[in-house]
Amino acid sequence: MDRTRDSHLLEVENLSRSFNVRRGLSSTPFLAVDGANFAMPAERHEILTVAGESGSGKTTLARMILGLIKPTDGRLAFRGREVTRLNAAERRIWFRREVQPIFQDPFAAFNPLRRIETYLYETALNFQIAKRANVDEPVDSALAAVGLSLKEVKGRYPSELSGGQLQRISIARALITRPSLLVADEPVSMLDASLRMSVVNLFRTLKEQQSLIYITHDLATAYYASDRVAIMLRGWIVELGPVEKVLGNPLHPYTQLLKNSVLEPDPANKVQTKVVLSASDTEDYFRTGCKFAGRCPRVMDVCRRVVPKDVFVDGRTVKCHLYGN
Repeated sequence: MDRTRDSHLLEVENLSRSFNVRRGLSSTPFLAVDGANFAMPAERHEILTVAGESGSGKTTLARMILGLIKPTDGRLAFRGREVTRLNAAERRIWFRREVQPIFQDPFAAFNPLRRIETYLYETALNFQIAKRANVDEPVDSALAAVGLSLKEVKGRYPSELSGGQLQRISIARALITRPSLLVADEPVSMLDASLRMSVVNLFRTLKEQQSLIYITHDLATAYYASDRVAIMLRGWIVELGPVEKVLGNPLHPYTQLLKNSVLEPDPANKVQTKVVLSASDTEDYFRTGCKFAGRCPRVMDVCRRVVPKDVFVDGRTVKCHLYGN
């Protein structure tokens, strides 16, 4: 038995997903996720943040991890079992119980004509967490974990609750199955600043019981919440490692630009350089060589010809020719 693989909660190996896009009169395949590699340990819990600008492939990666779309290539394994090879019963009962999603829009997660508790009861009963006679117990326990109670929400409709309350209920719904891994895709982007931090603080508390993949474009909450961070660019993971290294002292030019684009609270330290991070330049996906070569301030001739390799340097992995020699 491979003891290394046996110790992983999640393994992502050379994972790719291709889509077709219209270019002129023809349709061309492009890789929304291109050769992603990382693993999460089974022996300890962590928050792994996947960060990057819009169009970087974050949500596509999350949807593959959740089993909502199939990879075009590569390996995706949860507790040593390849997700794409699970049969329907294993996927429905075991995998979906172990890996739970938290989506971006708490308002879209609930039908405005259904009472909130029906969703929570439905989850507990469908996953056989409890019998109907005592279903209140796991539901109330999950709500307590997010600072709510069944008494507070029972009988209420989504319109009677705030966005922050609805997102906490979405998280509670995910917790009912007692998952090992939560996958949260932009879970705070539709909340105001104060509610945003309350949800991020909740994630840090939940880490005591399960690991979490936090998908975001918000580097401030990423730095605050994460143990490790993976920076994505046009389908690539260009820098991956401990958050204090990757965001505290970034090595990849793209990560450096992302960090500099975050507003600096101290006017004396305000960044003077104008940072342009286009989210719509699809030509980056089709470049020969490095996908960041067209915007990189440190571009070299080799960057325009050769795809950079993943290099381990200073405690993190970097995909850049600056560190490949």
